Amino acid sequence: MNICKNIYVFMVVLASSFCFGSAGDIVHQDDVAPKRPGCENNFVLVKVPTYINGFEDIEYVGVGARFGLTLESKEKHANLSTLALADPPDCCSKPRNKLSGEVILAHRGNCSFTTKANIAEDAGASAILIINNRTELFKMVCEANETDVKIGIATVMLPQDAGASLEKYLASNSTVKVQLYSPQRPVVDVAEVFLWLMAVGTILCASYWSAWSAREAAIEQDKLLKDGSDEFVNMDGVHSSGFVNINTASAILFVVIASCFLIMLYKLMSYWFIEVLVVLFCIGGVEGLQTCLVALLSCFRWFQPAGESFVKVPFFGAVSYLTLAVSPFCIAFAVVWAVFRRVSFAWIGQDILGIALIITVLQIVRVPNLKVGTVLLSCAFLYDIFWVFVSKWWFKESVMIVVARGDKSGEDGIPMLLKIPRMFDPWGGYSIIGFGDIILPGLLVAFSLRYDWLSKRNLRAGYFFWAMTAYGLGLLITYVALNMMDGHGQPALLYIVPFTLGTFLTLGKQRGDLKTLWTMGERERHCPHIQFQPAGSD
Repeated sequence: MNICKNIYVFMVVLASSFCFGSAGDIVHQDDVAPKRPGCENNFVLVKVPTYINGFEDIEYVGVGARFGLTLESKEKHANLSTLALADPPDCCSKPRNKLSGEVILAHRGNCSFTTKANIAEDAGASAILIINNRTELFKMVCEANETDVKIGIATVMLPQDAGASLEKYLASNSTVKVQLYSPQRPVVDVAEVFLWLMAVGTILCASYWSAWSAREAAIEQDKLLKDGSDEFVNMDGVHSSGFVNINTASAILFVVIASCFLIMLYKLMSYWFIEVLVVLFCIGGVEGLQTCLVALLSCFRWFQPAGESFVKVPFFGAVSYLTLAVSPFCIAFAVVWAVFRRVSFAWIGQDILGIALIITVLQIVRVPNLKVGTVLLSCAFLYDIFWVFVSKWWFKESVMIVVARGDKSGEDGIPMLLKIPRMFDPWGGYSIIGFGDIILPGLLVAFSLRYDWLSKRNLRAGYFFWAMTAYGLGLLITYVALNMMDGHGQPALLYIVPFTLGTFLTLGKQRGDLKTLWTMGERERHCPHIQFQPAGSD
């Protein structure tokens, strides 16, 4: 059991390192090249479907320039135009070939982007595609001293590999036609609704399981005390029942350890390092799924004998027969997900393992009072803001966003995320939320329900309903902010912590319970015989 607890403590630190919500970037801003008349377009991603000799081929993705004609948002309104190679290739002088509405394909370099666009427009082109000299995309802006920036054709940059492919077709005398359009994301995608329900539902289930386990442990302890037994459940630190209480020092230390993990992931991000994270995630997922299945099956009387019968297993101690029975399934589930995690539906397995891990962590790891919860969430609040926003000043990019996306790893992202594909988004991608955005506020929400049951409060008079509502509203505001910021990654705890912690502190002060909530764990160490009662009992 100690091995399992160590795994959970390690996983809660690692998983909580990622506190991040994102829908992906479509519209980009640039403070270095601010907007001015004639150069005021947003940097938008552009879809470039191609047709070779009348047959549909690859759809490329480019980025629109700060200047030029704005693109259609719907494919049906976009013109299908013939593609022609620029001659000379850089389009820095008048093309030798005659143009009459074609889209011209030119190379980057030797003159400014606006010069290329002006020359292409004067030559009769309907748009210009500029091939970058690397595989990444580049933001095309107006130079500070340029005045002729009123350009009437669309200007789009393509990555180097896309341009090379199109040049190859044109060199073989194939007829190449293209469309240029930039579809808009829906204001709200159904994926965000389901992700919200998953996060709220996970905390809801974990909180009730945590409160029920605490009540059962308190009842059992009360029986032992009444019987005069010497067996005593120590309420401090790691309990004999398998609970782990966080103290103030460990709450502060969490930020330091989580930051070290994040920096290590950022510096060592690679294919093999993602593989290590996948293995660690699978280990934690197996433990979580196994614990949840055993707890669920034990509710049925057919499985109770197997759940109450134990056998000694080396390194793991006493293990129930029911645990041994479900373990092969859990291991097989995790292995199958790891092997096929790159297929389109693998997110389902990742979410199942992730939710099981989060629920189990919230059932085992606990905050004993509001003081520890306040310190933990306040530190996490600053941690999230620093690594999403402030880290850009030191590292030239957001460390949290880079790690969450799995940049330089060849993968779609780290596994310590819940994600759902954006179903009605023309750009595809995933809506994601980090484990830390669920686990950290979830610790406080679970504490609120344990306190309600201890103090015999019903749902409305207690704190759990309001804490749960505040978390849901905070997460909802996070998604509103994502849409207002055009899909840029946001630190979810920036919105969740003020709602959740602020609601708890405000209610506690208004009701006169703040001192009790603040020192609850300290009181329990001196009064371990307190018995838990169900919420709403008289």
